[in-house]
Amino acid sequence: MLTILYSPHATSTDNEAGRASGHADVLLSPLGEQQAQRRTQDFAHEKVDVVFASDLQRAAVTARIAFAIRSIPITLDARLRECDYGDWTQYPKEKIDEEFPKRITEPFPNGESVWMVVERVGAFLRDALHTHDGETIVVIAHRATRYALDYWCGLQTLPEIISTPWEWRDVPIWRYSLTAEQLERRATGN
Repeated sequence: MLTILYSPHATSTDNEAGRASGHADVLLSPLGEQQAQRRTQDFAHEKVDVVFASDLQRAAVTARIAFAIRSIPITLDARLRECDYGDWTQYPKEKIDEEFPKRITEPFPNGESVWMVVERVGAFLRDALHTHDGETIVVIAHRATRYALDYWCGLQTLPEIISTPWEWRDVPIWRYSLTAEQLERRATGN
């Protein structure tokens, strides 16, 4: 069994401006840097074997700051990126939020569908199970990454997951567990 501790990246400049970044590689804001520093305390009592983060700097920098005082390897992985909004990259967040339920299988113009994100996160999880079975990993990434983790590690359908409002937490850590059998069942639809 793989234990996954998911945490979203800290606040970015686009978050503060109300834009949905997608694959745009935007910086953390000063507030985001402070939030990332607080993650050091959020994870302080968690047993962690390895940290994975999206290769987009808002997630990568969050991971580096949060784990700066611990000697835990951090691996950046493009499969953990946010959904690619294509032509709609950096559109107002409200427009993307409104569009998300319509983009489960239909890609954003010149971008990705939510299902495409689920598939690439599934490939990441297969690899993580192979190399880190029995361990606890941290994933620092994006909203669509969390949707994919909810899908692979739970029982809800993708439309149900997307329609559930985002739950904000004082300690922004979501805990998942995943077995190879569970991953295979979801992959085959059984």
